[in-house]
Amino acid sequence: MSLKPLEYLFDQSVEIKRALISVSNKAGLSRVAEKLAERGVEIVSTGGTANLLKESGVKVQDVTDVTGFPECLDGRVKTLHPSIHGGILARTGHQPDLDEIERLGIRPFDLVIVNLYPFRETISRPDTTPATATEYIDIGGPTLIRAAAKNTGHVCVVTSPDQYDELLEALDSEDAIPFELRRKWALEAFRHTADYDMAISNWFSDWLGESLPDQWMESLPKRSALRYGENPHQKAAVYGNPEDWYEVLHGKELSYNNYLDIDAALNLISEFPGPEPVAAIFKHTVPCGAASGSSLLEAWNKAFATDTVSPFGGIVCINKKLDPETARAIDKIFTEIILAPDYDPEALKLLKEKKNRRLIRIKKFPDIINGEPKGQIHASTLQYRSITGGALIQQADRFKSDTDQFEAVTRKKADKRQWNDLMFAWSIVKHIKSNAIVYVKNLQTVGIGTGQTSRVDSSEIAIRKAKKEGLSLEGSVIASDAFFPFADGVEAAAKAGATAVIQPGGSVRDSEVIEAAEKLGLVMVFTGRRHFRH
Repeated sequence: MSLKPLEYLFDQSVEIKRALISVSNKAGLSRVAEKLAERGVEIVSTGGTANLLKESGVKVQDVTDVTGFPECLDGRVKTLHPSIHGGILARTGHQPDLDEIERLGIRPFDLVIVNLYPFRETISRPDTTPATATEYIDIGGPTLIRAAAKNTGHVCVVTSPDQYDELLEALDSEDAIPFELRRKWALEAFRHTADYDMAISNWFSDWLGESLPDQWMESLPKRSALRYGENPHQKAAVYGNPEDWYEVLHGKELSYNNYLDIDAALNLISEFPGPEPVAAIFKHTVPCGAASGSSLLEAWNKAFATDTVSPFGGIVCINKKLDPETARAIDKIFTEIILAPDYDPEALKLLKEKKNRRLIRIKKFPDIINGEPKGQIHASTLQYRSITGGALIQQADRFKSDTDQFEAVTRKKADKRQWNDLMFAWSIVKHIKSNAIVYVKNLQTVGIGTGQTSRVDSSEIAIRKAKKEGLSLEGSVIASDAFFPFADGVEAAAKAGATAVIQPGGSVRDSEVIEAAEKLGLVMVFTGRRHFRH
C-alpha cells in the first residue's frame, strides 16, 4: 500500500486535544495530567491510573465509557478495542481515515502516555513463581505503545516519566508537539517494547532451562559516549550498568581501555574473597604481578616486586579496604586506576592529590560458581564477543576449581607450602593470555609469561623477567593454562628452579611429560581443566 501522499504530514506539529493515559510507573503523572487538563485536553484512562488522577482532581473519562465494554479477566482486557486503537492509528491528516472513524463513531487520540508492568523487577525477586511472572507480562501496554509509535506522524507517544518535562516545555512554547520530538520518542518507544519483549523471552528461556537459546537477545541501555575507543580514530560508547558493580570516587571519566582493564582486574580479584590480603597489578588487561601477604602492604610490595617496570601507568586491584600505609606505598609510582572494596579516609585523601588517577570502589564481585560447568547457563555468567558476521557466546570462566578432582600424577607429592603456591598459581594463570605460564613462590608471582605462540617461549619470558628483577625461582612452582605438549617445558621449569607443576593434562604425550617430571624430582598435579584465554 502506497502512503506517499501522506509523507508531507510528518513535518507537521500535533496539537494535543485528547490523551490516553495508562501507566504502571505513576511517578510525576499527576502534575502532567493537571497541566494537560488546564489546557483543555480530554483525558481517557484505565484502572489504577484513572483512580489516581481522579484523586488528584483531574477530570478523567474511563476507557470503559469509550469502549462500551467492561474491563474483564481481572483487568487483562481493558484497551484492546477498536474504539481505542482506531483512535490511535487514525491518520488525522488523511481525509479517508477521518471519514472512516467518523462513520464508526471513533474519536482520535493525539497523545498516548503509557509505560509497562514491572516485569524485570518482578522476576528479579527470588520468590517469584511462574504464575506471578506471567501476570506481569503486559499485553495492552505494548500494543498501545507500538500503535502510537507507528502513527508518529499524527500521534505523540510518551513511555517514561523522564520525558514529562520536555513534553510540557514543548506545549508551553509551541502549543503543540513538533515532529522531531515525536520521532525521537517513537524510537524510544520501540526500544522500550523491544527491551520488554527481550526480557520476557529470556525469562522463558531460563524457565525452560535452555542451555544456550536458539536466538540470542541482549538489550543494554547506553550509559555514556566515550571520547574514543581503543584508539583516537575509533568511536565508542559504554552500554549496560557497570555502576552496579563499581563506582568512580575520583578522577577523569573512564575510557574504553579503562573499562577493559577494570573488568580484567575485577575478575581476577574475585578469585580471592579473603580473608588473606591480595594485591594484583595489571597492564593492558594482563596481570604483571600478584601476591598474597600477611598484610595488604606486604601483598602490594610482593606484587610490585614481580615486575617493577610495567606497573607504571598500570591498574592496581586489592581485595581489602585500602589503608594509609599501603596507599603511600602505591602512591610512589603513577597508577592509572586503583580498585578497592573500600578506602580509609586518610588513604582516599592522599590518593586524590593526583587528579588524573581514577579511584574505583568495588560494590560487588563477579560470581565464582562452585561445581562443574554444566546445566543451565545463566545470563549473569555469559560472556560474548563480536566476530565478523555474528557473535560468540560462552560461559565466563568463573568456575571454582574442585580440588577433589585434581590428580597427583607423580610419586612425589606436594608439601603444604607447595600446595598453597600451586593453588595460588592456578587461580592466577586463568587470567593470563595464552600461552600462559606463571611461576609462584611463597604466594607471590615471581615470573609471568603471556600471549606467546609457544609455551616454551612464555616460560623463557617468565624466567628472563624474574632474573631481571633479581627474583630467585629456586623452590618455586609453575602453572600452565594448558597441557605441556612435550617434556621440554617441564625440563625448562626444573632447570629454572621450579619444584612443582600444575597443569590440566590431556596431552597424547602425558606419559612422557610425567616421566620427565619423575626424573627431575618434580611434583606434578593434573587439574583436568584448561584455562585458555584468547
